[in-house]
Amino acid sequence: MRQDKYKKVVIFALCGFMMFPLCAQKTYTLEQCRSMALAHNIKMKKAHTDLKAAEQTKKEAFTGYFPTVGATGAGFNANKGLLEMELAPGMGMSMLKNGIVGSITATQPLFTGGQIVNSNKLAKVSVEVSKWQLRQSENEVSYTTEQYYWQVVTLQEKLTTLTTVQKMLDRLYQDVEVAVKAGMTTRNELLQVELKRNEVASNRIKLENALSLSKMVLAQYIGETGDGFEIETDIPVEDIPVFPEQLRRDHHASLVLTPEYHLLEKNVEANRLQKNLAIGKNLPTIAIGAGYMYDDLMDKSHPFGIAFATVSIPISNWWGGSHAIKKQKLQLKYAEYERDDTGELLMIKMQKAWNDVDDAYKQILIARKSIEQATENLKLNEDYYKAGTTSMSDLLDAQSMFQQSRDTYVDAYSQYQIKKLEYLLATGR
Repeated sequence: MRQDKYKKVVIFALCGFMMFPLCAQKTYTLEQCRSMALAHNIKMKKAHTDLKAAEQTKKEAFTGYFPTVGATGAGFNANKGLLEMELAPGMGMSMLKNGIVGSITATQPLFTGGQIVNSNKLAKVSVEVSKWQLRQSENEVSYTTEQYYWQVVTLQEKLTTLTTVQKMLDRLYQDVEVAVKAGMTTRNELLQVELKRNEVASNRIKLENALSLSKMVLAQYIGETGDGFEIETDIPVEDIPVFPEQLRRDHHASLVLTPEYHLLEKNVEANRLQKNLAIGKNLPTIAIGAGYMYDDLMDKSHPFGIAFATVSIPISNWWGGSHAIKKQKLQLKYAEYERDDTGELLMIKMQKAWNDVDDAYKQILIARKSIEQATENLKLNEDYYKAGTTSMSDLLDAQSMFQQSRDTYVDAYSQYQIKKLEYLLATGR
């Protein structure tokens, strides 16, 4: 008796351990998947690293406003004096056999042709570019996450539909089997059902494998380990979504909201600053400075301070520099042309994205109508088959059309969600 009790406890414990992974399985929403991808995806990590590097470059450029300080020192010890003098026959004097010299100077640029100012402005533009590229990366990661997410949802819903069809076929098989035994129908009809069941079972294996692989792809993208998680969503077959007219925006006004257009503007600004830098390289530079010098060359300390000013005029660079300036002016023109042309293409892209939303919504309406028709057709064929006025082939075809109509709706709904996101991103949201 005690042994039986012990066995029951062990079996119960084992069942509990087997069920624990199922109970502990995580369930994620679309927003959770998107947040995880933005936090863990390698593309986002690279974008954040680029931004930090640009910020360091900006800080480096800022140091150009401050004096440059340098120090030098040297010492020597020769085997004889560097200066030798013969005072009289047999009498000589040697000097500078050893010595120490050193200096520290600070130089402050007063005028550099705007090179320091423009370098700082260019570094600031680089930071702003990195921020917009980060925003662009966020959009790309969000879009890819949603694609992977809806792919998983689509396969889950198709698997649910397939389960419904399998149950229909199981019930039909039982009914036909009873009818065959009673001599009310032929074995041929039973074989048709068996073949259909085999086909559905084969499709189920393919769907389950595709679902497992899709979940692994999503898991890798959002930083999750394995495919031991579920997706929290249901595609509403009964309720048709409302047409998203509220999403529509004025495309010309939306242009300045997009990261792509801002990057084009920053490219123009960067080229303008590059042109100013090219001009500055051909202008004089003026600097002032001060220093402290020290030498001990004749066994006597000699410290002293100096102040100085320098003017540097790049005379020989003017010829080549003039061509460099013209080149930068052409680069600026090219950047402006590219901004205007790409801006027009971005507005065309917005219109196409809206057309795709409209098309995807209409596909949902058509698919929903097909479900209604396929459901009614299946019910009629079931009634006709029971009444003996239709064939098994017609009934199985009706079941296939029912499954196909629901799968088409699932595809249309998922595509509709993706197209909405494409439009939001295209209009800078």
